[in-house]
Amino acid sequence: MTEILTQPHREEPTVIEPEVRRALLPPFNNNCFVLVCPESNESVIIDAPSSPEAILELAAGTTVRYVVITHRHGDHWGALEAVKGATGATVAVHPVDAHALPVPMEYALNDGEDLAVGSLRFRILHTPGHTEGCVCLYTPGHLISGDTLFPNGPGRTMSPGDLDQVIESIHAKLIPLPDATAVYPGHGDFTILGREKTRLAQFLASPRDPALCGDVTWT
Repeated sequence: MTEILTQPHREEPTVIEPEVRRALLPPFNNNCFVLVCPESNESVIIDAPSSPEAILELAAGTTVRYVVITHRHGDHWGALEAVKGATGATVAVHPVDAHALPVPMEYALNDGEDLAVGSLRFRILHTPGHTEGCVCLYTPGHLISGDTLFPNGPGRTMSPGDLDQVIESIHAKLIPLPDATAVYPGHGDFTILGREKTRLAQFLASPRDPALCGDVTWT
């Protein structure tokens, strides 16, 4: 399934709004996003889970500058080689997770730096916990959260220490962003950041099993 989630608008003339496109891909209900600069028609593909033909169709009519892989798990890069071959786009990933990809890293997603796509600027947020090299990308009004943050919970963790780490990542890097920010996760449905701030605060205020990890929900 592919869809256009947003069209650019001009409520604030100093902010360039991306067009956000999504394909929901098998077998794990992965989201692939294409964010398009309305001024240059350049784009960035976020994750390449499977079905390269669907991803290329989603990006059709744009000049793909980057394929960003949010983290090393194979369900997020199964179509990477084919998409890279068809577009010639630069493969971008956090250096810690780069070893797992089937093609070399060409651009390092370092925390706090900006990724430029036409007139758009995406702030890179390193958010370890689900994996050591998880990243999110932020541009005003829009957060690509990968497997760091889902509606009502973080990404799956393998140990209580990993859960602590992903909560710290969310608290330090994502919670300071505006409440109205739309959150586009690596799987399934979307959410609004203010909603997740409230749920996380409730979670942190409640007693927690020290062995808790895995598929955790805030409520």
